[in-house]
Amino acid sequence: MKKIAIIIAILTSILSVNRLYAQGEAAVPFLLLAPDSRAGGIGESGGGLADNSAAIFWNPAGIAFLAGSEISITHSNWLPQFNLDLFYDYLTYRQYIEEIGGSVTASITYMNFGEFQRTGENDPTVLGTFRSFDAALTVGYAAKISNDWGIGLNFRLIHSRLSDKGAGSEQGEGVATSVSFDVAAMWRPEHFNIPFIGDFGNRISVGMNLSNVGPEIYYIDQAQADPIPTNFRLGMAFRLMEDDYNSLTYTVDFSKLLVDRADSNSTGEKDKFYKAVFTAWADQPLNEELRDIVTSMGLEYWYGTPEDFMFALRAGFFYEDPSYGNRKFVTMGAGIRYDIYGFDFSYITTDVFTGGENHPLSDTLRFTLLIGWGNTSHQSSKGFPRGI
Repeated sequence: MKKIAIIIAILTSILSVNRLYAQGEAAVPFLLLAPDSRAGGIGESGGGLADNSAAIFWNPAGIAFLAGSEISITHSNWLPQFNLDLFYDYLTYRQYIEEIGGSVTASITYMNFGEFQRTGENDPTVLGTFRSFDAALTVGYAAKISNDWGIGLNFRLIHSRLSDKGAGSEQGEGVATSVSFDVAAMWRPEHFNIPFIGDFGNRISVGMNLSNVGPEIYYIDQAQADPIPTNFRLGMAFRLMEDDYNSLTYTVDFSKLLVDRADSNSTGEKDKFYKAVFTAWADQPLNEELRDIVTSMGLEYWYGTPEDFMFALRAGFFYEDPSYGNRKFVTMGAGIRYDIYGFDFSYITTDVFTGGENHPLSDTLRFTLLIGWGNTSHQSSKGFPRGI
């Protein structure tokens, strides 16, 4: 029989950014999952690129530079090495509305843990079954505040259903609900002159996203509440080459979890989320704080024209310090665009680091279908999309 506690422990240990959180100090780790195939193919680095509807996750401010509309859906069987039938689906939508001077956005994230059997506390007799899942509904708004700057704001409703009843003598249900918000900014200059090198306008993009800022979440006992995974992401994208038919873009992201540790102060009490956003930057020595930063990067190559047919090849690398999670993997991916339709997929491999041994993240595939109409990003042939 599957054990839900084992699944949650596996998810937390693999998705958490810090070894302390692998022990359960950060709840709902599905909020850290890289949800889409395109960014998944470039090492899970999307904070600086952020030029499709999945920017709702990576950097919602990137949507400020887009016009038109787009809808996409992503599916992935997660942690295939465990054969636990875990999967997640990710649905996004964006719509530019001229009357409000920006875009409204929405996404639904659904992480399915499967069906479980309920037994007595000391009795193997099956008393019933239940389904376990995590889900989040996000709505947002993105707009330009100048030609070169965009901002994005998200509000999120989080629902976690691990069990419909408490375990053993515990009363209540293993169900929890909370909320969070994101605030993001994007700098995408039309002109950026570097002395003796040239104008990098429309070829460079820098974004910042503070996500999942919100109160702690608890299931049965409020005294055992855990923080949600507040995260800061700094992303950059550089258009290395572009002509009528070809473009090559380099992306790099740096991210850090901003959750206080229980033993970070003399009282042993955790700082509230609105304090931890600031105190989590300096609750360790500087060298440890730097090691706590996750680095991801990638390259994306496009061939074709928006008026005809385009295809992309992608590759990336994800690195996490061995003392702070030790996730290291290579990603690959591809995509096509034809008229208003698009398809992307990505693949994770850890074999180059594990010597071919099975790893929970190895062979993870993501598939994304999208439809974009109006003046969408992949219909702009020069530089980063600037929308209206």
